[in-house]
Amino acid sequence: MAKARRTTHRSSTGTKLYAVRDRSGKFKDIQTFKRAHAADLRSKSAEEVVTAEKKAAKKAAAPTPAAKKAVAKKAVVKKAVVKKAAAPKKAVAARPAAKKAVAKKVAVKKAAPKKAAAKKAAPAKKR
Repeated sequence: MAKARRTTHRSSTGTKLYAVRDRSGKFKDIQTFKRAHAADLRSKSAEEVVTAEKKAAKKAAAPTPAAKKAVAKKAVVKKAVVKKAAAPKKAVAARPAAKKAVAKKVAVKKAAPKKAAAKKAAPAKKR
């Protein structure tokens, strides 16, 4: 059975609409594109149903993961892992570069007011 053909329209607010007409041409169903698209995604095609059934049958026939692990544990012999002792960390002294950067900032701040004061004290030009 084929799906009814849908035509697209726009509502007065600009929303995309899907409209389905009956044989006489009257509107049978009008849905927003968003709702119709979501419904399409929820429903599955015949091919998807068949492949899902095949996949489920194949999964049921395969051995369980617990059985695989039991077989693998018997075959594998665990090796002892030796961890190295972590070396003690040295205390890090304050970085002198950081101190220099702070000193430069302080010097710049002190120098800025002097320049501003010099501009204010300059005599006004005579005409």
